[in-house]
Amino acid sequence: MKTALTIAGSDSCGGAGIQADIKTMTLNGVYAMSAITALTAQNTAGVRSIMEVTPTFLTQQIDAVFEDIPPDAVKTGMVASAPLIHAIAGRLRDYRARNLVVDPVMVATSGARLLDEEAVGALKNLLLPLCALVTPNIPEAEVLAGMPIRDETDMEMAARVIGECCGCAVLCKGGHRVSDANDLLWAAGQTHWLRGRRIDNPNTHGTGCTLSAAIAANLAKGFALTAAVARAKEYLSGALAAMLALGQGSGPVDHAFDLHSRFAAGADGI
Repeated sequence: MKTALTIAGSDSCGGAGIQADIKTMTLNGVYAMSAITALTAQNTAGVRSIMEVTPTFLTQQIDAVFEDIPPDAVKTGMVASAPLIHAIAGRLRDYRARNLVVDPVMVATSGARLLDEEAVGALKNLLLPLCALVTPNIPEAEVLAGMPIRDETDMEMAARVIGECCGCAVLCKGGHRVSDANDLLWAAGQTHWLRGRRIDNPNTHGTGCTLSAAIAANLAKGFALTAAVARAKEYLSGALAAMLALGQGSGPVDHAFDLHSRFAAGADGI
């Protein structure tokens, strides 16, 4: 069985972060492992508090995984500070980690800021040059490329700027566009559009985590980058389309368990 490691924050309501990554990787047929960067008190309505681990403890978690069960792919999610990014990049470089997918989590779906300014520079200079793919949404791509994105031409330009600057492939996600869910994959100077219809589902908490974790799982299983991205997009679209409503609160509810209900029976075939 192939293996994948997620390095990310914990989500106490289970719909994003480490919890969403483990569910997604498992349902995509790989053995999931984790190194936790932070504990969060959050739900689908917002982030209430964040408590980071120390760089030393994060390093020890990564060492424990690589020394025993070396992962076939690695995915990073919320890493809220530059010292933690330094720790991650150093260990992944030392272990020559394969198939690294970076989800540059800067702002939560609820609007809470999750990455400080100093950490953005560390992300671009230390972590992105190590990765096979970075998966920014449009607001994140604007920060990484240093330019506004208004249309598909801007998406192509921003992806190229990020990819050429950092030496990695870029998946610029179109989920923040009003009328569609078209994603752009830029890799080795080539652009590939992955067209998709926008699904009118308010339960979007954790979708970025789910997509990047599914890509990492498919890379771990040996799929080429374009195929891994396409399979992950199909997986996420199917989960959103199922429209299962969960939770009893007044705020938006999470779709994460829908991934189980929709795909668990056929997980090995995904």
